[in-house]
Amino acid sequence: MSARVEHLTTSGTFSLDGQTFEVDNNVWIVGDDRECIVIDAPHDPDAITEAVAGRDVRAIVATHAHDDHIRHAPALAARVQAPVLLHPADAELWRMTHQDGAATSDLSDGQRLEVAGTELHVLHTPGHTPGSVCLYAPDLATVFTGDTLFNGGPGATGRSYSDFPTIIDSIRDKLLALPPDTRVLTGHGDSTTIGDEAPHLHEWIRRGS
Repeated sequence: MSARVEHLTTSGTFSLDGQTFEVDNNVWIVGDDRECIVIDAPHDPDAITEAVAGRDVRAIVATHAHDDHIRHAPALAARVQAPVLLHPADAELWRMTHQDGAATSDLSDGQRLEVAGTELHVLHTPGHTPGSVCLYAPDLATVFTGDTLFNGGPGATGRSYSDFPTIIDSIRDKLLALPPDTRVLTGHGDSTTIGDEAPHLHEWIRRGS
């Protein structure tokens, strides 16, 4: 059985720089009836555990370490006996939420994760945070972008640990290089495609200057 993508939306809060906001987060599950990978573990470990439905969870991948993406990662990992994977450049952000420990394994640019016969290619895409990553699944013509690229433009860069020129470089060099028909499944909000977003690169640069 080939891998499929399942979608779950959870609601909660995001806190940084002394401010807290209500947010809805996308959780993506990639796999088949036997095994899966969970992409982000934000607000509701019960709902994610129910969606996993007893499958072998190969990993819980954090696209970045803002609290609305990792708040329940350790608890979920303990329930499903899976490692939490995070790029080490986000270790400081991780410790702002989980002071008592680190993620259980590091992600690196170019690393490949395999689940249900499908490879997910790790793309280090700093800018929203130093350790932001995207996961590209060529066989599924899909990239999971976390908060690096949304339907309508780049992720936010107005807070600590973020940088606008860096996120633009990441999007241009890593994401817009993917095939135009690649689905973009985001950390929040609606999906899009690389082809739909690519024509707006120069507009984003002007908007951020």
